[in-house]
Amino acid sequence: MGILMDSILLFLVLGIVLFLVRVVLFKTGLIYMVKKWKKKVSDQFHVYQFYKIPEFNDNLQENQLYRRVHAYLNSLSSIENSDFTNLFTGNKPNEIILRLDRNQVIGDEFLGARVCWINGEDQEDDNSRNFVLKIRKSDKRRILGPYLQHIHTVNEELEQRKTELKLFMNIDTKKKKGRWRSISFTHPCTFDNILMEEDLKEKVKSDLESFLKGKQFYNRLGRVWKRSYLLYGPSGTGKSSFVAAMANFLNYDVYDIDLSKVLDDSDLKMILLQTTSRSVIVIEDLDRFLSSKSTNSLTISGILNFTDGILSSCAADERIMVFTMTAKEQIDPAVIRPGRVDVHIHFPLCDFTAFKALANSYLGLKEHKLFPQVEGIFQNGASLSPAEIGELMIANRNSPSRALKSVINALQTDGDRRGTPAIGRRVFHERSSSEDYDVGMSGPLRGGGSSPAVREFKKLYGLFRLRGNRQSQSFDLARELRNGS
Repeated sequence: MGILMDSILLFLVLGIVLFLVRVVLFKTGLIYMVKKWKKKVSDQFHVYQFYKIPEFNDNLQENQLYRRVHAYLNSLSSIENSDFTNLFTGNKPNEIILRLDRNQVIGDEFLGARVCWINGEDQEDDNSRNFVLKIRKSDKRRILGPYLQHIHTVNEELEQRKTELKLFMNIDTKKKKGRWRSISFTHPCTFDNILMEEDLKEKVKSDLESFLKGKQFYNRLGRVWKRSYLLYGPSGTGKSSFVAAMANFLNYDVYDIDLSKVLDDSDLKMILLQTTSRSVIVIEDLDRFLSSKSTNSLTISGILNFTDGILSSCAADERIMVFTMTAKEQIDPAVIRPGRVDVHIHFPLCDFTAFKALANSYLGLKEHKLFPQVEGIFQNGASLSPAEIGELMIANRNSPSRALKSVINALQTDGDRRGTPAIGRRVFHERSSSEDYDVGMSGPLRGGGSSPAVREFKKLYGLFRLRGNRQSQSFDLARELRNGS
């Protein structure tokens, strides 16, 4: 009996001692150090192969394998066990995201083999980033090919589940590599909440959907799989919001090119080569840049080659290119000829129909006693941009009557200085509808409240214009979609 008690007591003492040792090791990090020493000793008995994956290839294009590896490693749960990891807040409330840090080492396992990734930086090559894969030579032939294919498959799955879009901006630097910096693209504008005619929304969405399904069609024609849009009209008419709606509809990243930060034509080509597929490439206020005396060496020839030159076929496929400007009549027609720009969309100032849509959206008003007064002001030729009217409504959203009065006052003061009479402006839209696609809430898609005689005149005028333009080579999305429907 005494021997049994002594044995039990001995086991208890040993258990307590082991528990205390484990606590001490854990609290002081000795377990981690033991594992690290064990790994170093193990490494002495194996021969390793190293594979470097640089961020850019020899042509200064982004290495797609680097992008895939970056996404893959950031998706691994083992990133939490690394020595050093960056923490960022996500788009969702209380969301914390782990991201790789420079010179971070992360382990992975595939088909029973251990591999190691090092997130490095090349000091001799403009501090360009790279990944280094460390793999045992004995495992290389067995797992290297399948492992890289596994990374590619996981990356495709991540792309399909991608919910966070990126906005890329070119930075002003003399370095040829790494010209883009990105932030999360969280613009809330979609085709569901953008103020635009329903017919136009559906036709634009149909055009984009056809583009998404058109890879084989473009390849059969021998054309680059891209689509280009020209958005033109005064400031504040919704061009930037339309770009955001396109990106959210397509689930594409956005590349916003600031031409003032482009050094020369060669630099613009390099910037294009560093864009990726499934993206919207935007150049805003193109007419303003062309008319200004810029200090850089960028030429109009360089911009034309950017849009449809041979180099554009070497960049990533499946891209939407968008150019915005105030008035397309003020630039060389060669810049926006067919082949360079596929679709022209006009964004006009507000008319009364557009105003009513804004009042319904911002103030919840379908009718109001002040509406006839507003309509009369519009018919006399006054107008403001949707952004200007929207801001007045937001500032006075708690009092619809006060909001409408502020709009009336703005139309009578600022609106009188900017425009043509309402009927004349609508006729201009009807004239341009044989060449362009009009985003206006009136114009060719609606009568806009004109009298029957005016509408008949506009139809007749449009018929003559249509006949006169049949010999033109300009591309007409509206006509194409009407013929298709």
